Amino acid sequence: MTITLEDVRAAAARIAGHLSRTPTVPAPRLGDMAGCRLHVKLENQHATSSFKERGALNKLLSLGEAERRAGVIAMSAGNHAQAVACHATRLGIRSTIVMPAFTPFTKVERTENLGATVELHGETLSEAAAFAHDLAARDGLIFVHPYDDPLVAAGQGTAALELLEDVPDLDVLVIPIGGGGLIAGMATAAKALRPDLEIVGVQCSLYPAVRQALAGQPITCGGATVAEGIAVKAPGALTLPIIRALVDDVVEVGEARLEEAVYRLATVQKLVAEGAGAAALAAILEEPERYRGRKVGMVLSGGNIDSRIMAQVLMRGLVYEGRIVRLRIGITDAPGALASVTRLLGEAGANIVEVHHQRLFHNVPVKMAEVDVVLETRNQTHVEALMTRMRDAGYPTSLMVEVG
Repeated sequence: MTITLEDVRAAAARIAGHLSRTPTVPAPRLGDMAGCRLHVKLENQHATSSFKERGALNKLLSLGEAERRAGVIAMSAGNHAQAVACHATRLGIRSTIVMPAFTPFTKVERTENLGATVELHGETLSEAAAFAHDLAARDGLIFVHPYDDPLVAAGQGTAALELLEDVPDLDVLVIPIGGGGLIAGMATAAKALRPDLEIVGVQCSLYPAVRQALAGQPITCGGATVAEGIAVKAPGALTLPIIRALVDDVVEVGEARLEEAVYRLATVQKLVAEGAGAAALAAILEEPERYRGRKVGMVLSGGNIDSRIMAQVLMRGLVYEGRIVRLRIGITDAPGALASVTRLLGEAGANIVEVHHQRLFHNVPVKMAEVDVVLETRNQTHVEALMTRMRDAGYPTSLMVEVG
């Protein structure tokens, strides 16, 4: 099986009126970081904050009356689960979502609130998938695969039709890859309309299954990643041949670059992206010379990031930029010494966040103490000026968190 431009156009006609068109916005400040003219397709603007609604809705709308009455089932611990639950409920179709037993309660609750029956089963995604297929066979349910289904992939491809209508003269299109449904659908439409358009797929370095499969290498994936939405261990039987035929290159990005991309989207473009959703920007930041001077389109595929992870990414980004630092300052263990340090820091324009005063656990002389001070600063240049000021005043000072 494969899909065609006609399949994608049929999907666009089918979902029209059911799904709002997402905007494509210019991102000049982000583009300046790579020297390119960047345009971002905001798939995080769907009701469930992910492109997955396109494929799930196309599949559900294609079902006959008997299939709708039977109900649908899907296996997912993330965006696909919410997309299926949301639109099945809206269309009056009974839905069951199988999730691994380790799925966070918040995701279970969110999926149930969208109207699905959630079954927790298995310690791995593979075990959950096998159980979902067993339930589908036992109860006569229609299985809605997250990516390896021509109707699902064609639905995802509708994002390319919209993007190329908005920005028809792109030079390159950058798309994240998990199982491959999004890039297979988008590449099918984009290459049919613009054969000269370069298409680059992006995987996280811990889960490069498609890249390894294309190279004929053994697939070795695993580990904790901020881009769990593309942490897929096996490419689809449908999607891999399409990627092989139509995608010009598949690249990998590491965790640090993924975190940076989430941070840049939030702080520069004021957009919330999950790790997988920021993968395309991560690839652009990783190889700026590849995109320099070109008109680039990227897909921000989803915005379902855990608030705790987002908070950590933002704080780590501030540390990386030198806007939050931890200095260790040596002082005499005498009255007024700490007050003198805080006065100097305040006069230099630093805001003190935390102070840890140590006499016992650091390797310092008995008449000395060390103070670890967490500071808000303007930038790395300000940090260097602070350290110079403290040292000139007679206080040995060292940076405890490397910046830059």
